Amino acid sequence: MIGDLGAADATALAALVAAGEVTPSELLDAALAAVEERNPALNAVVLLQEGVARKAIAEGLPQGPFRGVPFLIKDLGAEAKDFPSHNGSRLFANTVYGQDSSIFTRMKATGVVTFGRTTSPEGGVGAATEAAVYGGPTRNPWGLEHTSGGSSGGAGAAVAAGIVAFAHGSDGGGSVRIPASSCGLFGFKPTRARLPDGPYAGEGWAGMAIDGFLTRSVRDTAVMLDACEGPDLGAPYVAPPLGQGHAAVISRPPRRLRVGLCDTTFTGEPIHPEVAEAVRAAGRVLESLGHIVEPARPRADVPMMMRAWTDIVGVGTALSIRSKLGDRPPRPDEVEGVGRGAWAYAQTLHPTRYLEAVGQIHTFGRQMARFFQPDGGQGPDILLSATLAEPPAKVGRFNHDTEDYVGYRVGPNGIFAYSPFCAVFNASGQPAASLPLGWSKAGLPIGVHLAAAFGQDELLIALCAEVERATPWAGKRSPMAG
Repeated sequence: MIGDLGAADATALAALVAAGEVTPSELLDAALAAVEERNPALNAVVLLQEGVARKAIAEGLPQGPFRGVPFLIKDLGAEAKDFPSHNGSRLFANTVYGQDSSIFTRMKATGVVTFGRTTSPEGGVGAATEAAVYGGPTRNPWGLEHTSGGSSGGAGAAVAAGIVAFAHGSDGGGSVRIPASSCGLFGFKPTRARLPDGPYAGEGWAGMAIDGFLTRSVRDTAVMLDACEGPDLGAPYVAPPLGQGHAAVISRPPRRLRVGLCDTTFTGEPIHPEVAEAVRAAGRVLESLGHIVEPARPRADVPMMMRAWTDIVGVGTALSIRSKLGDRPPRPDEVEGVGRGAWAYAQTLHPTRYLEAVGQIHTFGRQMARFFQPDGGQGPDILLSATLAEPPAKVGRFNHDTEDYVGYRVGPNGIFAYSPFCAVFNASGQPAASLPLGWSKAGLPIGVHLAAAFGQDELLIALCAEVERATPWAGKRSPMAG
């Protein structure tokens, strides 16, 4: 029964609750039993708060679209007064918050039963989740020797293992889409500022970071996005308004679209052949649905963007460390190697570099906008690529031992070589999604990536739903999900 409950999507579980076929307490029991059974092998769920969850059920859950469905929030952001956080770091272990964040308040209003957090790498930096504060790496339910991705790696592993039907994540350089690709899930990054950041922040990483969700179905993501979207009080800027909303548009296909297909990196380097074939296969699916698919690569300065991203995140990491330690350097027992390297690297940057890097990010966003909408309107509506350049990496490859922060990010064997697609759309602010459409010969998931022009979230999620109907993936369960 545990596996059956965990394998359904959240919408289906909420329908069972609404029909009286199962109670919120029974679903919570099943989720907690799944944690006990599966989490020791995964190391994905932490900081359990069963008492908080039981109390929420006893006091009466909101009559929202996911009433009674067990839920987990990422151990980074999603500040909540009843859910202390390590933020993926020994330096910030057991942080307690005085009030709920806007995003948590909106998620809670959907009726979910939040009972814990999921692991994240220190500082949210990296394509794997192996933080020292959790005592070991987070592993992939499809193959325990492989990473579940990062930085929402715990969320991806928990959903793929059937512990919960969906979970909160966040994405500053692919941190929802990378775990989605690694774990065979759907991950959607909205347009910049579509979801609230307050009151603890105005923006994350110069606007490149945003919350999101790891789900089995497009409909779960669509409904949760509708519940959470819109600015909160004092937001420094807002996303373009939606038309009908995400959930409304997924019920019917979008108009026929121009799709640009890129089966290399965006700078023309080859990617793993199994991944490239998954991209081409997705192109054939889109053609069968009537869309026009043609080869395309963005005409944008990706290396400039990657270096600017690295500098912005390096400064952000140093600022976070400084908030706890002042001006003294972090010790190895406080901060892992990558974080110490980022702190040291930030000290070498000219005082004007941060704003210069932000300006380069903005320049890059304009370059991407011209690619999607050039003169005459003949650019693609959608850009199709891989999510990652290869199948999920082995555990240990992207741990945080090294102090070479720049090499970790932009070196020949660094994160950007492994994940050359995702951060592009954090920098440009465009909506982008990873769909679980491919599988390696070793049986590991391969994500295929779709991105749309800035503000075109509804167009993108409608296309994702059309592809889901044509190539349903919800029935594909990891060995741990039962």
